[in-house]
Amino acid sequence: MSFILPFAYAQDNESAQNSVINISQPNTSTVWNIPNKVTLEWNTVNIDTSKTIRFFLVRNEMVVQELGTFKNDGFEEGIELAKNIGSGNRYQVVAIELFPNDKFNIAKRVTPFFTITNAASDERKKKQQLANANPVPVKKEKRRKISNTEPVVKVPSSPTPVSTQQVQKEPILRESFEGRKISYTKKFEFDSENIIVKIWDHGRQDGDIVSIYLNGVSVVSKYYLTYFKQAFNIKLNPNKPNDLFLYAHNLGSSPPNTVSLEISDGKKAENIILNSDLQSCEAVLISVK
Repeated sequence: MSFILPFAYAQDNESAQNSVINISQPNTSTVWNIPNKVTLEWNTVNIDTSKTIRFFLVRNEMVVQELGTFKNDGFEEGIELAKNIGSGNRYQVVAIELFPNDKFNIAKRVTPFFTITNAASDERKKKQQLANANPVPVKKEKRRKISNTEPVVKVPSSPTPVSTQQVQKEPILRESFEGRKISYTKKFEFDSENIIVKIWDHGRQDGDIVSIYLNGVSVVSKYYLTYFKQAFNIKLNPNKPNDLFLYAHNLGSSPPNTVSLEISDGKKAENIILNSDLQSCEAVLISVK
């Protein structure tokens, strides 16, 4: 499932009052070849050279790599791209002004689509496709015939199945995810299994990128937090308590990642703040009445 980044196609009003970022490299004719290092070139209006600009590489409106935060001098070279990035012509670079003078008019810019090639990644993908198309057959073991002289071993009968009434009612809480500790802060209950989750940056907007997981599955992927609320429709499992937790992909400039959430089923709404860093995630449990 993909989600549109809030800055994906927004371009600032290039008036004399607003700050503006223009990116000249990469452009539509650019081809970045991995593992070669790449260069960014840009210019700005109404942004002091002492300020910094943060750059992201996106594909199909999803962040695939944070390229870095650089001083606003218009040029940065020697940027190394991740080795697992695949070849394609739907890549873009997004630039965002950090610590703007006017937090409601943040300069941001997205480039046109350009191309990235990665021969090593293409080769790995090709080998995987061949392996999937020609799976190795699994040899079946032949059953040995039992002679009349061999003793017969009696297999114990299966234990009596436990009824659903005997199952412990308390939910099994997730203790960790990908090596990060999970801490539960709240329990909520809603009338409907269909809920709306709105998220936005709590406090100062500082470049936080987060994902939201429901029952271990990503429902919001690599979302760049802003001051503005973004809504996502999420379906709960009505048969058990659902664990929803915040996963940080970076720490922004003011750790930890702090997200404001509004969870609603259309009748009532609950507001909560979740924190996450690179070692731990805060979570809530959500049940359906």
